[in-house]
Amino acid sequence: MPEWLVLTLAMLAACAVVVVVTFVRHRTASDDEDITETPDVIEYMTMWIGVVYAIVLGLAIAGVWEARSAAQDHVQAEAVALHEISERVRVYPPEVRDRIREDVNAYVGHVVTTEWKAMADHGRVTERGDELLDRVRADVTDYEPRTDFEAQAYQPLVDQVTAADQARSARAESTGATMPGVVWFGLITGGVVTVGMVFALQIRRTARELVLAGLFSALIAFLLFLIWDFDAPYSRGVAASTDPFLNLFPGVGD
Repeated sequence: MPEWLVLTLAMLAACAVVVVVTFVRHRTASDDEDITETPDVIEYMTMWIGVVYAIVLGLAIAGVWEARSAAQDHVQAEAVALHEISERVRVYPPEVRDRIREDVNAYVGHVVTTEWKAMADHGRVTERGDELLDRVRADVTDYEPRTDFEAQAYQPLVDQVTAADQARSARAESTGATMPGVVWFGLITGGVVTVGMVFALQIRRTARELVLAGLFSALIAFLLFLIWDFDAPYSRGVAASTDPFLNLFPGVGD
């Protein structure tokens, strides 16, 4: 199911719950119930519950957005390191240079096709990706420089291999969800409580009050969906992309 459809259904469901509960509440209310006034303590509690929940939502959105941005930074760092390897080996003999570049391209091609799908579907990197990166490392570290010029390029190449490996490890650690289950429990429970406090204000079935209550509930549903969408940096709608690899290695994903 497309994510935009999930979001639409969630927001419509939130609005529908508010409308249905309001109608049921008024149908079952006693005839002598006074709906003209709301006790000050209920208004005070409703206000503070809304403020506290808004702060929690803001912190959660900031947290998952930061995790998503960090995930994209890992991809960028890995792509740049591999590109540097591919460029710096031009000082090596043609057969060594071509072998290293072929292995780098093979690794990048695997990442942007097979491994990226595995990250989205299973939340992990592949063993084949580890093998291909190990092959690149062996190509670089096992070569013995024959000239001073090659010797000067050797250590920077090793450093770039290390940088690529570190970025890959960071990418592997950030493939799963970033929000613990207990936080989700608090967010969902807080949303239910916050929306539930709307009914404590004794809203009536006027169009204005129903629209405002429905929009309030839809907004909370949207924010919860936004957190859920950002929560998996590599697998949902607003996810980290393979653009850094494709920009630096055009054609590898074809």
